[in-house]
Amino acid sequence: MPKTYQNPRYPYRRSADQDSAGAHHPVIIVGAGLVGLTAAVDLATRGVPTVVLDDDDTVSFGSRALCFSQRTLEIYDRLGLGDRLQAKGVTWNRGKVFFKDRLIYSFDLQPEGGHRWPAFINLQQYYPEQWLVERAEESGLVDLRWKNRVTGVSQDGDTATLSVETPDGPYQLTCDYLLAADGARSQVRRCFGLAFDGQVFQDHFLIADVVMKADFPTERWFWFDPPFHPGQSALLHKQPDGVWRIDLQLGWDTDPEEEKKPENVIPRLKAMLGEEVDFELEWVSVYTFQCRRLERFRHGRVFFIGDSAHQVSPFGARGGNAGVQDADNLCWKLAAVLDGRARESLLDSYEVERIPATEENILHSTRSTDFITPKNAISRAFRDATLELAAELPFARALVNSGRLSRAYCPPHDGPGPLGPNSLVPGSPCPDAPLQRGNQRSWLLQQLQGGFFGIYFTNQPLTEEERGKLARLTGDHPDLQSLVIARQGCRTPGLWQDCDGLFEARYGATPGSFTLVRPDQHVVQSWSVLDCEAVARSRAEALS
Repeated sequence: MPKTYQNPRYPYRRSADQDSAGAHHPVIIVGAGLVGLTAAVDLATRGVPTVVLDDDDTVSFGSRALCFSQRTLEIYDRLGLGDRLQAKGVTWNRGKVFFKDRLIYSFDLQPEGGHRWPAFINLQQYYPEQWLVERAEESGLVDLRWKNRVTGVSQDGDTATLSVETPDGPYQLTCDYLLAADGARSQVRRCFGLAFDGQVFQDHFLIADVVMKADFPTERWFWFDPPFHPGQSALLHKQPDGVWRIDLQLGWDTDPEEEKKPENVIPRLKAMLGEEVDFELEWVSVYTFQCRRLERFRHGRVFFIGDSAHQVSPFGARGGNAGVQDADNLCWKLAAVLDGRARESLLDSYEVERIPATEENILHSTRSTDFITPKNAISRAFRDATLELAAELPFARALVNSGRLSRAYCPPHDGPGPLGPNSLVPGSPCPDAPLQRGNQRSWLLQQLQGGFFGIYFTNQPLTEEERGKLARLTGDHPDLQSLVIARQGCRTPGLWQDCDGLFEARYGATPGSFTLVRPDQHVVQSWSVLDCEAVARSRAEALS
């Protein structure tokens, strides 16, 4: 098979901990994959040192988590990697759905402008993993230990203890907090005897990374019952380096090991692409749909993130994106607890917030799976009738589910947000908006990086009273910074302007309103008038 990417090999190095008894660290992360490395780099940006243990010596093989969503790109921008991902990745917003031999409809995932990042980019998982390794090493706060295999984990009230096997023999470590990012086959999960709840669907899918020159547009194409693969489904995505991702439904009665053999894969791909298309296989795998999760994501000193906590089907781009957002949710809280700014009880909010997000992902993933792989004649008849209607009637298109693509989780709410019908509810991720100050252009989320932020919206130059309130608020709370945004078109020299009016529209802001934002760029609360005491209370509650 050809190789458009050469996996780096990271050397095993003996640690000083292997020559001492009782080595202890604040945070240990098990798993140097996409999610574990994201957590390590995130904690490093907050000044928290970590040890990362991995039983391998390289990044992942194959494209794996391929589609990176807008919210994930926003998180990686905060970690210093956003531009690099976008520059290398394939940007796309449009998808097409086919039934048999005809196009049913197409859709745009980002119909509105005013966002720095696209709805999705396609990029093989090994690229961001390699760049995260580089960022981790540059930070000086991440101790990456390759060929360190965790064999046992236990905990008491104060610490977690790990037994680790290396080429030089075993050793032990303890830590204040352990992050299990060691994937679907998590050894940490096995050590605690924890099981997943949920469904394993009876179907196999073939994934193939195919190197070819093709003039297909940069779009997501999904087929139901195509002529080249009758009775099944298929998916096509473009990747960098002339690599295309192809998913083919195989059915439950197939032998996964047989199906991965080139002599069986190549005829299927020729039927899809045509005999005249020249292609080569780069990576092939077979998977089953699984929609499962742990009952709880926190177990004392141990936190499960990414695939160690939950699994969903690949259709919908929910696995890798959800894992990155797990790390985004947890790491600022760990940092706040470790430096004494927050009570330890804050860490309970990790699973309080991420379990509902996981439930939403599992719900959408299960519905996608049921639609894509109907299990009886009645379900198939309903699906096919829906597809026929969708070709002509817009209402039916909402019923078609070719893998409902992931979006950042927003908490459920009854009624409007605090500032009215268009305002954000507490817990919502902050939408981006373009800003301008003189000749300088920027984006809102670029300004909301670090700790807590308070966004004050105005339609005039700040009065002395307003300046005094903001100064007192940030002076009393050193981890709270203020950002003043002026209404579009107002004469407010020196202030960031809402240059396209999108901040006002997306936040439901009114002159004099104030929005408190957490370190992970989620809304804490909004007020129509700045009340310093109310803001202080909300900040304290967000840290408790």
